Amino acid sequence: MFSTKALRAPRATLMAALIAVVAAFGASPLPAAAQAASEPAAQAPAAALTTAPTTAPTPAAAPAEVKAPAVAEEAVENPYGLKALWNQGDVVAKSTLVILLIMSMGSWYVIFTKLFEQRSMLKSAEASADSFWKAPSIKAGASELVEGSAFRYIADAGIKASDHHEGTMVEQIDKHTWVGMSVERAVGSVQSRLTDGLAVLATVGSTAPFVGLFGTVWGIYNALVKIGISGQASIDKVAGPVGEALIMTAIGLAVAVPAVMGYNWLLRRNKNILDRVRAFGGDLHNVLIAGKR
Repeated sequence: MFSTKALRAPRATLMAALIAVVAAFGASPLPAAAQAASEPAAQAPAAALTTAPTTAPTPAAAPAEVKAPAVAEEAVENPYGLKALWNQGDVVAKSTLVILLIMSMGSWYVIFTKLFEQRSMLKSAEASADSFWKAPSIKAGASELVEGSAFRYIADAGIKASDHHEGTMVEQIDKHTWVGMSVERAVGSVQSRLTDGLAVLATVGSTAPFVGLFGTVWGIYNALVKIGISGQASIDKVAGPVGEALIMTAIGLAVAVPAVMGYNWLLRRNKNILDRVRAFGGDLHNVLIAGKR
């Protein structure tokens, strides 16, 4: 028994020594492995610190501008304009429009023709003041005037009355009265020619609004008839036809206003011209009676 225990004691001691040696060898590599593992981890932040300043961050790309889609504008045709009024109008409506058009054309024609005539007469008045009264005789002065002008017509009438007074049945009238009557008739003829056409302007200016009003009444009547037949009295069924009818009144006013303004303007210019014509006739009468030929 003693020998067995004596043998087991060295074995236990040997086993403990082996375990201690193995434990010593197994524990010694751990610090080296830990150091080896920690070195790459320490080198990685250092490398990151050294390389970070060299690489600048790339700027973010600007967002592309988004263009709004183009909106196509569609031209909407007015279904209640002049074109529709003419296409949908009956004979009465179309006749009213034609009458207003003729009245407008006639008034503008009169305005332009009378303006041209007044301009030529004003030039004749200036010419008579420059050349006629500076001539040595009445006949020589009359020959200086424009042929066919109003002042030439008055001068010829006065000279003719003065030359053919004796030896005729009018010699019973004294020469002063006869020459004065002849000059006054010539002045009256010039005045009548100046006022030609003004009656057209007066007529158009006073009747065109009523012609347009007649077209409006007729258009409203037809619109109401159509609305009554259709049985729909909504705003779109009433506003369109009534609006078309009201265009007639606007056209009538557009025709009348230029005619009235042109009439007043031409009448004022006629007064200025007639004052010059009467002054010329009076001076001519006095010269003829004085015997200056």
